[in-house]
Amino acid sequence: MLYVAIASCGENKDNTEDIKMKKFGIKELALIVIAGFGFASLGNAQSGPPPCGPAGDLSAGLGANVADDSRCFELRMYTAEPEVDGVGGINNLHQRFREKEVAIFQKLGAEVLAVWQRLDDPNTLVWMLAYRDRAHRQEVWDAFRTDPEWLALLEKYPVPISAETYMMSATDYSNFK
Repeated sequence: MLYVAIASCGENKDNTEDIKMKKFGIKELALIVIAGFGFASLGNAQSGPPPCGPAGDLSAGLGANVADDSRCFELRMYTAEPEVDGVGGINNLHQRFREKEVAIFQKLGAEVLAVWQRLDDPNTLVWMLAYRDRAHRQEVWDAFRTDPEWLALLEKYPVPISAETYMMSATDYSNFK
């Protein structure tokens, strides 16, 4: 059994969050996680994918300072959970990238511009990719999720992460497009 702290959305009469412990079995917890991903997908479907790429692919408000020949840039930050019994950890995440993950993205048509180690947060890997445009980014990620090499690599190096993603376009005065 797992115990999970649950905070209510509102506040109680003392103006503090109402936090309760609830006991869940593994099956219940798995269903909660799956449902959460489902709701997250619905939220993303309603708002649409984040825009990026050439000025002509963006709304007038977003494209005002964007280069006509900009690629779609994606900055991703992965914070790895600490290693426990060989699973997780920043070193396993780096090994996964080193061994094949970068190569898989390149094989699928993305350009991996750089991979960095954050020094102020050593459990965080930062990397930047470039795509022709937003549609190309979607094609790459759709292919990546089902790539047999990726699935084998993920099984070999399971690393739970939290991810932050930023989609960007180059300005019309940038040297790097």
